Amino acid sequence: MKRLYQTLLLSIVIPLYAYPQTADTTKRYTLDDCIKYALENTVQIKNMRIDEQIAEARVKETRGIGLPQINGQVQLMHNQKLQRFFANYSTAQSFGGFYEDGTPKIDLPGVDSTDIVALNSPFQLKSSGTATLSASQILFNGSYLVGLKAASTYKELAYRSTEQTKIDVIQSVMKAYYAVLINNERILLFDDNIARVDSLLRNTSAMNSNGFAEAIDVDRTKVTRNNLITERIKFINLQEISLQLLKFQMNYPLDQPLNVEGDLKSLRVDENVVNEYQDGWDYKNRIEYRVLETQRDLQKLDLKNKYAASMPTLSAFGNYGFSTQSPNIAGLFKTETGIKDNGMIGPDKWYSYSNFGVTLNVPIFTGLQHHYQQQQSKLALLKIENNFTQLRRSIDLGIKQNRATYKNSLETLKAQQENIGLAQNVARVTKIKYEQGVGSNIEVTDAENSLRTAQVNYYNALFDAIVALVDLQKTYSRIDPAQYTSSTTTSTTK
Repeated sequence: MKRLYQTLLLSIVIPLYAYPQTADTTKRYTLDDCIKYALENTVQIKNMRIDEQIAEARVKETRGIGLPQINGQVQLMHNQKLQRFFANYSTAQSFGGFYEDGTPKIDLPGVDSTDIVALNSPFQLKSSGTATLSASQILFNGSYLVGLKAASTYKELAYRSTEQTKIDVIQSVMKAYYAVLINNERILLFDDNIARVDSLLRNTSAMNSNGFAEAIDVDRTKVTRNNLITERIKFINLQEISLQLLKFQMNYPLDQPLNVEGDLKSLRVDENVVNEYQDGWDYKNRIEYRVLETQRDLQKLDLKNKYAASMPTLSAFGNYGFSTQSPNIAGLFKTETGIKDNGMIGPDKWYSYSNFGVTLNVPIFTGLQHHYQQQQSKLALLKIENNFTQLRRSIDLGIKQNRATYKNSLETLKAQQENIGLAQNVARVTKIKYEQGVGSNIEVTDAENSLRTAQVNYYNALFDAIVALVDLQKTYSRIDPAQYTSSTTTSTTK
């Protein structure tokens, strides 16, 4: 039970889950049902599915960069005060024009023909308007091509991360589920023990009435029965905690009943499992290894992108628009006269314009920025390669530890299974001897206590063996989320 409490305390540090909308409180949940429910309702997996959708959207976003980019813009502007036009005096006179008698319209006394004068611009009215439609298209961009591959790899990473989360959830649900089953078995044992002590109490009371047993024997048996009843009540309360833990791992509503069914006899716990798991074992079977492989692929693409940034880029562009000017904003919207063909400015008329071309951008010198960016990316790739070495060592260590733990738990389970058989035989023989008058009540009581201790030790050893088996299954990548996932929610992992 200490292990159960530790498991419960560890689970508390997990962020609280949001409850699902509905739960079937009449259904009896097997292990597969519990796992399927958890895979559909836990917030961790829901968030991972959202990450998958984000990754898919990012792929489409990256593809969209290579499609034509079209933008429209309309601008109306009024200059409350126009900028000055700067020119030398003689040039200003030529722009200003002449009167009929030949006198220049601009005549500034005391200003030499070589001086600079600031005049109002003769080329611009105070209000202007433009309406433009522009389009551009990438013809060649190395970074874009690398980005397409990186986006698909990022999507693959999201799917593999989801699979990793599913495995962790399944492992937690399995441990909590088997704890509930074992506790159910122990409650049944409590009932058997209480029934057996009740029978002993009746026999002892009858023997006392007939003068073959002392009153203290009756009291001693009652104490044993009362202790059993008290322990059973405590254990039922503890079983409720086990159910709450299972609900928590499943994200099942804590305030609704959960009916669990299953048979521990169908669970295979033996030494041959280790050898079967070892056959065909490869590091790539571990999801952590495949996730790291995807991260390495992303880093390689990042390095390619750094090299692609030094390559020329080619793009095409085109613009089509209209423009006009007017002495005021209101004039931009007048259409009854327009601008005269002889060049005299009148109220509004919009004139079209267009252009197109290509742009070639060739990086020549960027202050060695690209070089050092490539160096950083190479070093980051080297770190990932080092992580592979560390991960393989960690996997090897985990395999050895879990195999040793599993084998030790099997040895303990065998010993406790033998002990429980011996204790049952001792309890049976001492009861027979007592009823035949050749044994004592103390021997019977001690035998019953020894039997209960053997039972407790056996189920503790069984739980340890099951936990070790689940850990071993995860270590050898024998937990497959696909077998618990419906076809409508299964994600393809590359």
